[in-house]
Amino acid sequence: MAADIKEWDVEDKAFWESKGKRIANRNLWISIPNLLGAFAIWLMWGMITVQMINLGFPFSQAELFTLTAIAGLTGATLRIPASFMIRVAGGRNTIFLTSLLLILPALGAGFALQTQDTPLWVFQLLALLSGVGGGNFAASMSNISTFFPKNRQGLALGLNAGLGNFGVTTMQILIPAVMTVGLFGVIAGDPMTLLKDSGTLIGRIPAGSETWIQNAGFIWAAIMIPLVVLAWFGMNNLRPITPEPGHAITAFGKILSLYLIGFLTAGVGLYLYLPPPTGLGILNMWIAMLLIIVATLFLMRIMPGKIGANSKRQFTIFKDKHTWSMTVLYILTFGSFIGFSMALPLSITVIFGFSSVEVDGVMERVANPNAPSALTYAWIGPFVGALIRPVGGWVSDKVGGSIVTQIIAGVMVIASAAVGYMMMLAYNSPNPEQYFFAFIALFIVIFAATGIGNGSTFRTIGVIYNREQAGPVLGWTSAVAAYGAFVAPLVIGEQIRGGTPEMAMYGFAVFYALCMVLNWWFYLRRNAYVKNP
Repeated sequence: MAADIKEWDVEDKAFWESKGKRIANRNLWISIPNLLGAFAIWLMWGMITVQMINLGFPFSQAELFTLTAIAGLTGATLRIPASFMIRVAGGRNTIFLTSLLLILPALGAGFALQTQDTPLWVFQLLALLSGVGGGNFAASMSNISTFFPKNRQGLALGLNAGLGNFGVTTMQILIPAVMTVGLFGVIAGDPMTLLKDSGTLIGRIPAGSETWIQNAGFIWAAIMIPLVVLAWFGMNNLRPITPEPGHAITAFGKILSLYLIGFLTAGVGLYLYLPPPTGLGILNMWIAMLLIIVATLFLMRIMPGKIGANSKRQFTIFKDKHTWSMTVLYILTFGSFIGFSMALPLSITVIFGFSSVEVDGVMERVANPNAPSALTYAWIGPFVGALIRPVGGWVSDKVGGSIVTQIIAGVMVIASAAVGYMMMLAYNSPNPEQYFFAFIALFIVIFAATGIGNGSTFRTIGVIYNREQAGPVLGWTSAVAAYGAFVAPLVIGEQIRGGTPEMAMYGFAVFYALCMVLNWWFYLRRNAYVKNP
């Protein structure tokens, strides 16, 4: 079949059964592993930085936190232009090129991690480039939404996002495992020696062991190469959705132009936000995010040619009140999922890796010999959240999305407050490990709720909007929610450094309660704007 499909009407049952279902499912099952790889490369810095600490890389915890922050903010920002790529460049062209771009930060990380002499700015640049993986989610979801009829979008988008989100779990399991073996021979260089205990899925690795941290990058480059080939030869551009994608080279130019806008605004925003010597440190986190979002939208709107014209036409979504309500509700679900996925490894390391003991009448934080390894446990929550995500879409297709969103928001209020309490007890304890399993169990509950809620919010968007608007709205809401990958590590890290880690989780619990009020007002009350979509 030709790469470009000219006739597409999946709301016609005869067309769907005879032709549409087969094409849609093929594109879905190629999209999923490409999205999985994108998530893995975007979020790999959360695991890499933990191992950099264990190996004694010459960077402070604050400097290593900048890597997760840079990747998180850039990935979120790139989702804004990526939301509009399918309409101007086509699904096949977009998924192929954006997946191809991910090989650069993966290979770069592999080479940079071969020596501890690599300067911090190199890792920061690679973290910036890995943000492409975050941006790819918006393009992928926008693309898959065009292939399925409305009554099947909840499950299809849940599968794409949920199994794609397994990139987080796969990365958190695979990276610690491949670092124990010299998989890539002379290409990967020599191993390094652990200064602190590390861990994998199956147990502790003692200090003094050899490790190949560089494999954390090389393994994903090796995985992405066949997936890129599969995207090129197996996916399609839908001409009714993208009437004029142009030649593939032309389409690639459009994609790169849109991503260049995101890199420019994210880079400038990070420079103004990050403290010296990396940046100027003159903006706080919230102002930096707001300016980046506004600047990105402005530059997209004034772009010459068809990209600018198409952006203006799709910007009509911002006149709809539901765009803003669903943005907040998607922060509740996906923003929490991605933010906690990014923050959890370092949070485990810092909160449970040290004990509070009294020395000469002064409380001090000292290394905890019984600390649980973040590399052993951090994968569980994201795994549960991703695994249960399609279930959220399926249940929402049956009973309505908003009632499901309301229930999971209530669960998140209670669980977040309880996690905060456990963090407080652990941080101030001489034996913090006694609180760890309650801590991780509560976080698993939060991740499960976010996974179900991701499916329910997708369902709601699919019902409220028509086919042309649903893709950009999915992309836009996921873009803003993805800033959770930037916000959560910084908020939790700041509160940990202040000695009050529980305050971060209490703050999240208050936000979740406000989301319950918003969801009820828009979609569940007697005279709701749209009843339980």
